[in-house]
Amino acid sequence: MSDRPNETVEQRETPTRLEPAEPTDLSDRSDLTAQTDTTEAHPWRRNPLDSFRYALEGIIAVVRTQRHMRFHFFSVVLVLLMGFLFRLDKREMLVLLFTISIVLIAEMFNSAIEATVDLATQEYDPRAKFAKDIAAGAVLVATLNAIVVAWVLFMGDLRLEQIRLRMERAEPTMTVAITIGTILIFVIVSLAKVLSTQGKVRLFHGGVLSGHSALGFFFAIAIIIVSGNLLASILALLLATLVAQSRVEAKVHTLREVVMGSLLGIGLAALIYWLVPR
Repeated sequence: MSDRPNETVEQRETPTRLEPAEPTDLSDRSDLTAQTDTTEAHPWRRNPLDSFRYALEGIIAVVRTQRHMRFHFFSVVLVLLMGFLFRLDKREMLVLLFTISIVLIAEMFNSAIEATVDLATQEYDPRAKFAKDIAAGAVLVATLNAIVVAWVLFMGDLRLEQIRLRMERAEPTMTVAITIGTILIFVIVSLAKVLSTQGKVRLFHGGVLSGHSALGFFFAIAIIIVSGNLLASILALLLATLVAQSRVEAKVHTLREVVMGSLLGIGLAALIYWLVPR
């Protein structure tokens, strides 16, 4: 007989039975990992508005770092000003904007390809040169196309005569011309500050060009043109000079920056006076 006491069936402890683990679906786990990695790699997807901010940062970066891009931006400003002053119609302005956009997009793709190639290899590689040459060729084709389009719009057969007649019929006032000049000065000064300033840009303080001096002398020349009065002209020039002097006195701008801004205002006023029919 056994020494163990008698036990009923209910009193006996039944050992826990281990069930085999269910097979793990690796595909589901990989999908989860991929989603997590994608979210971490692309945090902008959490907020769609951030993508616009990153796009603007990319535009500012390419303008700051690429000399050709800065040249294209200045050319865009001048061409658009000429389009407004020459009274191009809506279709012609759309063609002009589309052509300009192609040039800017091609230049941005060229910069992106060059940066990618430089990141991939630091040594000379014929394939890297091949990729860069193709990207540069795309910019050249877009630029030549823009030159041809601009020539047809502004200098085509009988085009100058048509533009002259259209401007005479429109009879733009000096108020419109001064408004366009003021906006253009603001655009040029702002663009110059963005290109020359590292970090946060303050549009109304400092910069490579003195916006106050540019506006002061622009308005002074406009007063001279409109009034035709000697005393008013002298007073306008004195006021513009005082504005420029105050920027140097306050150490907001250097003398060179003030002179550059003043020349911008004078030159732009003279250009508008020459283009606008009287």
